[in-house]
Amino acid sequence: MKIKTFEFNPLGVNTYLLYDETGESVVVDAACFFPEEYNLLLDFLMDNNLVVKHLVNTHLHFDHIFGVNALASRFDLKLQAHRADVVLLENLPLQLQMFGINTETDYRPEIGSFLEEGDLVSFGNQQLKVLHLPGHSPGSIVLYNEKAKKILVGDVLFNGSIGRTDLLGGSFEQLTEGIRTKLFILPDETEVYPGHGPKTTIGQEREFNPFVGTKGYTYR
Repeated sequence: MKIKTFEFNPLGVNTYLLYDETGESVVVDAACFFPEEYNLLLDFLMDNNLVVKHLVNTHLHFDHIFGVNALASRFDLKLQAHRADVVLLENLPLQLQMFGINTETDYRPEIGSFLEEGDLVSFGNQQLKVLHLPGHSPGSIVLYNEKAKKILVGDVLFNGSIGRTDLLGGSFEQLTEGIRTKLFILPDETEVYPGHGPKTTIGQEREFNPFVGTKGYTYR
């Protein structure tokens, strides 16, 4: 499985394009905000003859959904996400207001199907296993490709940090428990692709992450 990373919008969200030798692909967290960002993603898809099979979001905070509607319309797809994050879409104007973003555009996407713990997102010769890890948001999920030893974690876990838990539906206890029980049991060499910032590995974060690592400490 190949992963192309795009950093989009003023909040620096990582949008991931997953694909393999079959030409089938998945877009995770379509966060393109400016027209040139959308065109950059579209050009890569076209230049590599990729067919988008799924639009998936790790969670539904506003900065991760800016480009979903444009891609859904272009490829006749509907978003897949966890049902517990629907409340975030219902409160999208409040989310935007909190961050000082004034817009008349309604970015709320239509969700075609809900992803739950244990579901599989299949494309080409790949399978992504869905794990539900609430805490950053009620419906945060991660996507694990065991064969490729790669996991996309949204804003659950970062290189040297974890997702913030002071937003709607957040829980520090839930988040840290989920990281320890569902992520830190994976092999050390598993590559971690977060929603912001550089990638890392499970082994690195298990040992050194200051919030949940064995050599760090846990604090609020």
